[in-house]
Amino acid sequence: MSELTLTVMRLGFLAVLWLFVIVAVQVIRSDLFGTKVTQRAAAPRRGSSGNGANPNTARQATAAAATAPTQRPQAQPQGGRQRRGAPTHLVITQGSLAGTTVALQGQTITLGRAHDSTIVLDDDYASSRHARIYPDQSAGAWVVEDLNSTNGTYLDSMRLTSPTPLQPGSAVRIGRTVIELRK
Repeated sequence: MSELTLTVMRLGFLAVLWLFVIVAVQVIRSDLFGTKVTQRAAAPRRGSSGNGANPNTARQATAAAATAPTQRPQAQPQGGRQRRGAPTHLVITQGSLAGTTVALQGQTITLGRAHDSTIVLDDDYASSRHARIYPDQSAGAWVVEDLNSTNGTYLDSMRLTSPTPLQPGSAVRIGRTVIELRK
């Protein structure tokens, strides 16, 4: 092999190596600084099952990062104004994230074990992409849909087989986690 060929191969290998290092640093940086963690105000938990979950676990911190402050809910239907009496937030009442509140802002909320889910569930009975809750603009209601999960999604005590309108106060159960839509 000629000297020129060896030099080009060495430089090419060096370029690929540096590209790998840069991509690895960007992934680590996005994992560390990609989400903004907001502290929740310490409030008494109503409707808690007394399951003894530690409110300061690392998983709750990641779920708190996905939640928005609930002082001024901004769930706005298509008309631009919030309907009177419309649900404004989701509350996790049971499970490892009990006490977590997610403000409804008109976007789809995904639930599951995948790290890109809106609410990341640390539950052995949850699928990676377990369920989603989304606004139905035509009916002005929120809809819960099971995403072909292994263990199913339950609305009150009924297993979901199709997208179902979600009424305020109804319990959505995914494994050990129970979520309620509230005003």
